Amino acid sequence: MAQVTVAFDIGPTLTPLTGVGQAVVGMRDAVMGLPDAPALLPYVLSWRGTPPAGGRRLPLPAALAHRWWARRSWPPVDRWLPGTPQVLHGTNYVVPPARLPRLVSVYDCWFLRHTEHVHPDVARAGAVLRRAVATGAVVHTSSQASADAVHELMGDRVRVHVIPLGAPTPPPAPTSTFRPIPELLNRPFVLALGTLERRKNLPRLIEAFAGVSRAHGDVRLVLAGGAGNDADAIDEAIARLPRDLTDRVLLTGRIDEVTKAWLLHHATVLAYPSLDEGFGFPLLEAMALNLPVVAARAGSIPEVAGDAAVLVNPLDVDSLGAALATVLDDETRRHALIAAGRRRVEAYPWSATGQGLADLYAALAMETSQR
Repeated sequence: MAQVTVAFDIGPTLTPLTGVGQAVVGMRDAVMGLPDAPALLPYVLSWRGTPPAGGRRLPLPAALAHRWWARRSWPPVDRWLPGTPQVLHGTNYVVPPARLPRLVSVYDCWFLRHTEHVHPDVARAGAVLRRAVATGAVVHTSSQASADAVHELMGDRVRVHVIPLGAPTPPPAPTSTFRPIPELLNRPFVLALGTLERRKNLPRLIEAFAGVSRAHGDVRLVLAGGAGNDADAIDEAIARLPRDLTDRVLLTGRIDEVTKAWLLHHATVLAYPSLDEGFGFPLLEAMALNLPVVAARAGSIPEVAGDAAVLVNPLDVDSLGAALATVLDDETRRHALIAAGRRRVEAYPWSATGQGLADLYAALAMETSQR
């Protein structure tokens, strides 16, 4: 079969990488690493960042385009795309209107269920997604949980393909002289990674930590991530702690990759109490570095973590605290989780992601030839 050409949105890779940006880099590299790789023709809608050589920036400001596309499937963007693609892949929840077969990657569906808790721009992207799906766009999700949510929210007739992402490459340990947070040296700490947004459920984690800390007088809680829409609630949760505990909760702000690697290599347990996730890279990053995990029984987390994490109801503070205490205290349980985690990481090769996407692109390209 002739090489398939795909217009591929690389916008999320042009700014500091979030989980979505990490997913887009992984998908791109996995597809391009195949022996008979489809040709990915990069395009960008956002005016932030510079497209790579051979890439194309669509001549439509994203904010304006989203307002228009939420109500109308016009203008089709085919004439502005690079090359002559057979498929259009929107990698970050939004795929523009086009005459080509369209694929849109959807991660978690939290923002579709909770529009009152997200920025208006994010809510508008959700409206664009709904219209794209209603007008025939095919959906790619990285978990069955997200596929089920798409069907629940947008109807059983939506065409959804589940192609899991791969496990991130574990970051190497920084040198012994690199000490970004000296107060954590030689102390146990619970680590939470991610933007401080409502979906991450961090106020409940802080409350659970308060219960655990009394029996673990040296343990710290580290919330590592940039400010989000839950920053005020997090500050309030910390303020409610007894005064002698407030200094044991550390807010790092946005961290670079080297600091993230240091935290993962030195943490005692990863806490991942999210109310929803579409995949969960931090789970697999922790497992790859022999870091035990306590996580929420929500969204894709049980699917990705399997038996390699202690799973709890994310709304039950007592259960969350008890799970953290177990992992902090029970060496046998820790070792069992670490061994299961190593097996779990091996279950998510990027090669499978690349092949799954390539097969889907080929199937969608056949629709172009049959029109």
